[in-house]
Amino acid sequence: MAGPRPQQLLLLLLVSLLAAHRAAAWGKEGHIITCKIAEKYLSEEAAAAVQELLPAAAGGELSTMCPWADTVRFRYHWASPLHYANTPGVCNFKNTRDCHNSKGVQGMCVIGAINNYTTQLLAYGDSPKSSYNLTESLMFLAHFVGDVHQPLHVAFEEDEGGNNINIRWYKRKENLHHTWDVSIIETVMKKLYNKTLDTMVEALNTNLQTDDISQWEDCAKTKTTCANDYAVESVGLACKYAYKDAEEGTVLGDEYYNSRYPIVEQRLAQGGIRLALILNRIFDKTKKVEAVPLYTQ
Repeated sequence: MAGPRPQQLLLLLLVSLLAAHRAAAWGKEGHIITCKIAEKYLSEEAAAAVQELLPAAAGGELSTMCPWADTVRFRYHWASPLHYANTPGVCNFKNTRDCHNSKGVQGMCVIGAINNYTTQLLAYGDSPKSSYNLTESLMFLAHFVGDVHQPLHVAFEEDEGGNNINIRWYKRKENLHHTWDVSIIETVMKKLYNKTLDTMVEALNTNLQTDDISQWEDCAKTKTTCANDYAVESVGLACKYAYKDAEEGTVLGDEYYNSRYPIVEQRLAQGGIRLALILNRIFDKTKKVEAVPLYTQ
């Protein structure tokens, strides 16, 4: 039997790329920013555990591997629905209703993934050694905590989190999801931070207030994370900011940018603080979980 024609191969490639695009969240820069913030607030125990689990390619930095989950989406097809959660066109999130994949398997969404990989990492240091690949568990967890803080990753199923809403970001044609994943961050880096990621991270860290940190790390659950709460926040922000004034064919410019980039910066910072909280809880096993604070390195 003859193989597929070049046109068919091209079509298959395009379909694969489109399917993969739904799984991406924050651009590479967004994930790196979130994890660089988290690194600053890790406890000594958590930082040591992270160092031990990171692959050699990380160069000792968690942030280097935080985009990893997007790079393996062709290899791990089953993980695609773990990057997001859909709601049926409503501005609230309910885990039992919304956390499932296209086949209806419960827990197959970004909230379920965060809780699952947190549970796996709790086996770190156990004897006998865990059967889980804890290096991958760490990299998945770090990525998905970033994902759940991107508002359009807990958004409407009908438009696939804004992927099906075509707009112009200034003069550039793109979809609304890409605007929130990448374009707002690119624009704010260009306008405020001299196109330098480290300058943006330093500014976000400098602007963090003690009251903000205390509020963002508030999580009373002792056996799971508060990922459900973070999802509720995201869909609320999606409705209030991302979708608002961004209908099909809209040109989004300074007015949209100026009122939205503070939300993006806040969510990046919140993701970093909360990732540090989760990792400190996982790896500070000698302390009561509710008493584990954040640490400033």
